Amino acid sequence: MKKRLMTGFTPTGKLHLGHYVGNLENLLKLKSEYDAFLILADVHALGTPSFSNLRYAEIQGYTIDVTRDLLSVGLSEDEVTYYVESEIPEIYELAALFSMYVSHNRALRNPTIKDEIKVKELGDQFSLGFVNYPMYQAADILCVKGEMVPVGKDQEAHLEQAREISKTFNMIGKNNNFPEIKTLIGRVGKLIGTDGNPKMSKSLGNTIFLSASPEEVEKKVMNMYTDPKRIHSTDPGTVEGNPLFIYLDAFSAEVHKNQIEQYKELYKEGKVGDVELKKYLISVLNEFLEPIRERRKQYDDAKVLDILKKGTEKAREEAKNTLREVKETLKLIY
Repeated sequence: MKKRLMTGFTPTGKLHLGHYVGNLENLLKLKSEYDAFLILADVHALGTPSFSNLRYAEIQGYTIDVTRDLLSVGLSEDEVTYYVESEIPEIYELAALFSMYVSHNRALRNPTIKDEIKVKELGDQFSLGFVNYPMYQAADILCVKGEMVPVGKDQEAHLEQAREISKTFNMIGKNNNFPEIKTLIGRVGKLIGTDGNPKMSKSLGNTIFLSASPEEVEKKVMNMYTDPKRIHSTDPGTVEGNPLFIYLDAFSAEVHKNQIEQYKELYKEGKVGDVELKKYLISVLNEFLEPIRERRKQYDDAKVLDILKKGTEKAREEAKNTLREVKETLKLIY
């Protein structure tokens, strides 16, 4: 049997270029080697601080949009099992059982949780579900016994906590019901935002979506942050950390590599302007996105929902078996 790969997305908005280099690229490489499961973690979205009580109705639409994005990049329903978190109640029972073995202090020490509280200035205005995110994520992964878990850099701390949980339950039962979770970080752990922010994020509005039209790509790139110290196109420019070159390196096909290296030298010497480079980047990104746009046309809402329904049925059977094993370990079967 193939080993199992599992990853997922919280549907709080459409997927963007950062998701591609942070996670999707690895999925595309590994999908034929593994039995791949991919969760749409819609309940997680309710714990996302930016989703107030007035925004919960958007989650279902985003679940469809994100699934369509995933299918469009080439993760077909024949190669990946898609499942919806809210349709598998066994996940919540597993998360509740897992939470009994994680201290409150350990949950709050999670670096990703701490960073989000600080960056978004949440103070103490966050839900218990937000703090419990790692327990739910562990249940998302372990309900299908995921072993290889491709994620973005910001999810690394969550995966460490999931590993702790799987080890705890293996020790309790003196067995190896759960595999050792292996984390796979993308080629670009965090893609810089178009505004120069260290991370591309939907909430910051500094994204280029995988579903972006040519016109949207042009608008985003032409407003892109470059080298703030470069006043004139004849001034020597900095290549390192410059979003223009980060994006060119990340998304250009091999045929562009020599041209990009030439542009880097010209930029350092003040012999090429930002506008010329931005127009070149626009063509590179549209070349990258065009096959995704074409595949996207194949998936209307009805087809996406059918794919989610079939995949969820399969994943739920896996989750039922896993839950029973855990309850047997804890002597909770009567």
